[in-house]
Amino acid sequence: MELTPRAVGTGMMLGALLTPCNVYSGLKIGWSFNMSIAAGLLAAGIWGAAGRFGAARPWGLYENNINQTAASSSASIVSAGLVAPIPALTLLTGATFSWPVLAVWVFVISLLGVVVAAGIRHHMIVTEGLRFPAGVATAETITQIHARGTEAARRLRLLLSAAVVSGGVKAAVELAAAVPRLALPGAVTVTGAGRVGLANLGFAFDPSLLMLGFGAIIGWRAGLSLLIGAILAWGIIAPVVLSLGWVEPGAPGSVWYEPLVGWLLWPGVMLLAVSALVSLASFLFGFLRRKRGPRTLRLRGGYGYPLAIAATALMVTIAAVAIFGLSPVDAIIAVAVSFVLAAVAARVTGETGITPIGALGKITQLTYAGLTPGDVTANLMTANITGGAAGQCADLMDDLKTGYLIGATPNRQMVAQTFGVLTGSLVGTLVYLVLVPDPRAMLLTPEWPAPAVVTWKAVAEVLSRGVGAIPPGALPAMAVAAVLGLLSGLAERFLPLAIARRLPSAPALGLAFVIPAWTSISLFLGALGALVLARLVPLWAERRTVTLAAGLVAGESLVGVGFAVASLMR
Repeated sequence: MELTPRAVGTGMMLGALLTPCNVYSGLKIGWSFNMSIAAGLLAAGIWGAAGRFGAARPWGLYENNINQTAASSSASIVSAGLVAPIPALTLLTGATFSWPVLAVWVFVISLLGVVVAAGIRHHMIVTEGLRFPAGVATAETITQIHARGTEAARRLRLLLSAAVVSGGVKAAVELAAAVPRLALPGAVTVTGAGRVGLANLGFAFDPSLLMLGFGAIIGWRAGLSLLIGAILAWGIIAPVVLSLGWVEPGAPGSVWYEPLVGWLLWPGVMLLAVSALVSLASFLFGFLRRKRGPRTLRLRGGYGYPLAIAATALMVTIAAVAIFGLSPVDAIIAVAVSFVLAAVAARVTGETGITPIGALGKITQLTYAGLTPGDVTANLMTANITGGAAGQCADLMDDLKTGYLIGATPNRQMVAQTFGVLTGSLVGTLVYLVLVPDPRAMLLTPEWPAPAVVTWKAVAEVLSRGVGAIPPGALPAMAVAAVLGLLSGLAERFLPLAIARRLPSAPALGLAFVIPAWTSISLFLGALGALVLARLVPLWAERRTVTLAAGLVAGESLVGVGFAVASLMR
């Protein structure tokens, strides 16, 4: 039994539960979490408990695969723009959208990614045998779950316990109304402002277990790079910028995040964008050089596949024209480009495990800077089509890899993915509107740094307004950041892997320029904790670190969303 009503229903239910976690964390730190393993554990626990009381038949491996496919596609809906181009458009133009309109938009561009994945699945998974690391990890995990019920029960208890602790801490912080961060002692001298405390620059310990969980997930290299980036940006560059008068100091007893990030984001975004583009370009160049034989990607989706392509392309085009006022020609070009770039995203994900949504979006933004110069809406929303399609395509390819390894039926997984996209579109857009009802007032603040929004907004500003959008003194810093991003991307490509992995991560360094210093510190501590566990109890860490981290992420984010809903109702 595979595509059963309870398998699809469970996936939709867990997707609705897990989607808010990714919207919440996406607005906090610009990253999201693959929910496939968490969904598999939760479903096994729910139906296993029901089975022990005689209330349900045994929960099968193939049903669980359908469940995780639907749940993960729902949670990955954030790639459709909810934490990047959509709020960036609001910040730049003031445009806002109702829940039904936003849900339709997110659904159709995500569906485009599902259609692309349906056509390239056989070529990339069966013919070429690309690894798709997340899909392999999910297959191994759910196979273990159904082979040894005890292991699944232990992981589930750990996940739920971590979620309860993390949620409890978040609830205590919210109910206390104001829990101060533990500021680091010390100060730096700033010309014209005297001694400026490290607390003013954001150096503090934050009571957020979610950030510790994410730190454990991203790993030691990224965690250490974030700490280095925070020291460089907020501890060294920020005082220089204040001394030169490029940024006005804030109030003495406050954190000066908002005035400083308006300057620091420019070199940070440049470092992020250039390193991502160089890394993507070097990957594709290397692939083309080592590829032998025919380089044509043959689409295989059955006799109805051309009709599915045409119908989905038509829906996206109509939505782009009706909702954002794009010209039909611009919308059609964006859809055509998205088919190509979604396939690129799937290949990069298949070989590296990383989906380059940001880099692909920048390619589209640069393209439309030439096609529609000065049009911010076209620049952002055509790139939104690319990013949304790429994100869902890569997610489904991971799930299809899981299904291939366990012998599942691909077409049934695609049906489950579509139901998951529908769930995520409805839930994700609602959560976004609840969390940030006023993006212009709430985003780019210490509470909601929204680093992905910052990146998309900055690129759109420069491409539409030119260098006049850049604050005084930031242009030389951007040039230095571009060089560093270029060198980092080339180092990843040409240096031996053992050496490249010891160098700081350029994307993490760039991110540290945009998020508060206390967030980078928390992420570093989470990564350090995971490293210590891996050294002290390697077998336990290999099996359970991600489960523990997922619980910490889910608990705080769900409680945070709950308090946002309660606040809105009041």
